[in-house]
Amino acid sequence: MNISHYDFENLPDKKTQCDIVFNQGRIMNERIINNLKYSLYEVSSFSVEIIYNTINNKIAGLNIFQNRSVYSN
Repeated sequence: MNISHYDFENLPDKKTQCDIVFNQGRIMNERIINNLKYSLYEVSSFSVEIIYNTINNKIAGLNIFQNRSVYSN
């Protein structure tokens, strides 16, 4: 399924967004700072950063970035 940035942002809840990221996203980078794990995923034509609290095993945040690049013909 190819979802647009706009449609992803307007999904009804964070759980649905996370399900799409985990099932369809491609991991780009991960890092751990203190007790937070930052995972960057590429999904369709945008990126999603999921912040995971390693102490209580819960998602602490989610950031969505629209990928902007120059296309040449």
